[in-house]
Amino acid sequence: SSLISRIAWICLPIHFFYDTHIFVEGNIASGKTTCLEYFSRTSDIEVLTEPVSKWRNVRGHNPLALMYQDPERWGLTLQTYVQLTMLDRHTSTTEAAVRMMERSIFSAKYIFVENLFRSGKMPEVDFAVLSEWFDWITTNVSIPVDLIVYLQTDPETCHRRLKQRCREEEKVIPLEYLQAIHELYEDWLVRRTSFPLPAPVLVIPADGNRQNMELKYEENREQILAAAKL
Repeated sequence: SSLISRIAWICLPIHFFYDTHIFVEGNIASGKTTCLEYFSRTSDIEVLTEPVSKWRNVRGHNPLALMYQDPERWGLTLQTYVQLTMLDRHTSTTEAAVRMMERSIFSAKYIFVENLFRSGKMPEVDFAVLSEWFDWITTNVSIPVDLIVYLQTDPETCHRRLKQRCREEEKVIPLEYLQAIHELYEDWLVRRTSFPLPAPVLVIPADGNRQNMELKYEENREQILAAAKL
C-alpha cells in the first residue's frame, strides 16, 4: 500500500506543486520581459520566459526566422513546435508559490495561429491539424491558470520598440502585422468576443517607458500576487 501511495502522490495534478499561475500576455514588444524581470526580484516567484532560443535553433534549424520569411511554408512547422515547447513550460514542476509565464499555449493558438489562418498565410488543413492538437492537449492535460495579465500596448508603440531592439528575425515584421495581433488580443481579452477565457484578466496599459511601467507593476503588485483569491 505504501508503494501505491507513493505512485498516487507522483501522479497528483501538476498544480499541487505550486499555488498561483499567472500568464503575462501581450503583443510583440509590449513589455512582457520588463514585467517578468520586475517580478523576478520577488522571492518565491518563478518566472518562465518564452523559449525563443529553442524556436531559433532546432538541431541547427531556425523555424522562427523561416516562418517570418515564408509563413505559408513554415507556419505549421513553427507553431507545432511552439505548442510542444509551451506545453513543456506549462507542465514543468516547481516549488515556488507563484509561477509567472510569458504567454501561453492559449495565446499561441488564439492569437498567432489564428492570425496566420485569417490572413490567408496558413492553409486550412494546417490550421485544422493544429486545432486538433490544441483541442486534445487542453482536454487531456491540466494547464492551471489563475490570472492573465494583459499588457495593452498600441501597435505603433510596439513597432517603435521592435525597431529599437533589432532582433534579426523581427526586422521583417510590418506595422500591419502588429495591428492584426493587437486586434486579436483585444477580441480575446478585452472585448471577449472570440475565444473562451481560461482565467480572470487584469489589463495594464503598457505604452509607458520602463520607469513608468515599473511604477504600474508596483501599483498592481498586490492584486497580481493575490491572483489565486480572485
